[in-house]
Amino acid sequence: QKLPCFGGEEEKPSKPAPKGQIPTKAMAKPNAFVEHYFKLVEFLTLMFPVWTVVLSVVALIKPESFSWLTTEPFTVLKIGSLSMDSDLYTMFLGVIMLSMGITLTFDDFARTSQFPLPIAVGYLCQYIVKPLLGWGLAQAMHLSTPLGTGLVLLSCCPGGQASNVATFIAGGDLPLSVLMTLASTVTAVFMTPLLVKVFAGASVNVDGLGMMLSVLSVVIVPTGVGLLLNQFLPSFTEFLKPITPLLGVILTSCLCAAPIAGISDVLQEHGFTLAIPVFALHVLAFGAGYLIPRKGLKLSEGYSRTISIETGMQSAALGYLLARKHFDDPLTAVPSAVGVFAMASLGSALAVFWRSIGGGSAP
Repeated sequence: QKLPCFGGEEEKPSKPAPKGQIPTKAMAKPNAFVEHYFKLVEFLTLMFPVWTVVLSVVALIKPESFSWLTTEPFTVLKIGSLSMDSDLYTMFLGVIMLSMGITLTFDDFARTSQFPLPIAVGYLCQYIVKPLLGWGLAQAMHLSTPLGTGLVLLSCCPGGQASNVATFIAGGDLPLSVLMTLASTVTAVFMTPLLVKVFAGASVNVDGLGMMLSVLSVVIVPTGVGLLLNQFLPSFTEFLKPITPLLGVILTSCLCAAPIAGISDVLQEHGFTLAIPVFALHVLAFGAGYLIPRKGLKLSEGYSRTISIETGMQSAALGYLLARKHFDDPLTAVPSAVGVFAMASLGSALAVFWRSIGGGSAP
């Protein structure tokens, strides 16, 4: 049973993994260097929220530190008159999605039938409840059109890969977390543009086709490539999997900090005012994601924690990328830029709290 955590993998060990430890197949090897390496990877992965906060503060104080990580396109490959352009931000996101893809198999899609209710509830929380919260907050707080649109866009993004780590720490159900992230990611190609059009299309011109193509290139293609590599070149992906946890932490932390650097002047001037609706959205999303399955539908504690984290920790980095590429007003990207920090800080804090009180399905 493969349970990815930033590209990591868990198999049923002969002895339970120590509490808080991110298990991988290579951990069972007796080699001392390998054991020390995985202890380091485990430590750095579980400390991911700390790195996110530290890099975000650095980005706010010294935005030039992340001037290299932008959405400005450059030519990646040129053959004759044909050229392929991309940007570092998109490429970082693609690598993270690829690292998730190499932990998946076609059997994972079949396994969704074993968890129909939790996945359905989580999906509705992600694509119905959270967008309604985003739209409602934008209306209630009388946000300007670009900020309101940006908040709606943030609330309509698919699940983020950081949620897999947070779920493991929180004692949630990691297989469910992966399947929920997978379900929301695969359908984001049409759900995100559709929901943004429904909730914000009356006031702005939404480039639905452009957003679909972006989600396709950033999410679907790299995830699919990773899945195919894992299916047909398993020995190659087994070599990559031990490397991807640390790589995922580094790239995700940078992706959280870069948007902060990009709008540091706006945040320094209006940071508190802009942070209120974004943090409110995430607090309400985490709360609704837990209360609806736990109190309303009487699902298990592990399932409820997982749905809460998946609802709250959606891909703000993707929202930032879409806002920068498909909306003219730069303020549209502000909610997602603040959202990457809000998602990481609140989600990790909640995960650590749940871990401390126990009661979930932690190993």
